[in-house]
Amino acid sequence: MARIAGVDLPREKRVEIGLTYIYGIGRKNSKLILQQAEVSPDLRIKDLTNDQVAKIRSIISADFKVEGALRAEIGMNIKRLMDIGCYRGLRHRRGLPVRGQRTHTNARTRRGRRKTIGGMKKVVGKQ
Repeated sequence: MARIAGVDLPREKRVEIGLTYIYGIGRKNSKLILQQAEVSPDLRIKDLTNDQVAKIRSIISADFKVEGALRAEIGMNIKRLMDIGCYRGLRHRRGLPVRGQRTHTNARTRRGRRKTIGGMKKVVGKQ
């Protein structure tokens, strides 16, 4: 089993797809890494030699920010936005959509479950 950047890559998948299991590496970067390492993207991960895995690992550690370091940087960027009090930071702080989406009808993922208002009142009428 190939372990790169602290992630166990799935043995049966093609290398090009398997590398995308690493946080911060998508299809484009995966192709670029394999091109630099001179590894065929059609190989299965279980068929990689130790030299190929070492070469891929060294390219990723030298040229890419992945996994924990990338998560930390993104977290710090969001924290910076919240600290300076800009609009995007306020949206993050309130747990609302940040990129201009409407919230009147949608945005349930960010806002959470619906909270019904006014459903519990009893109508007091004339007898």
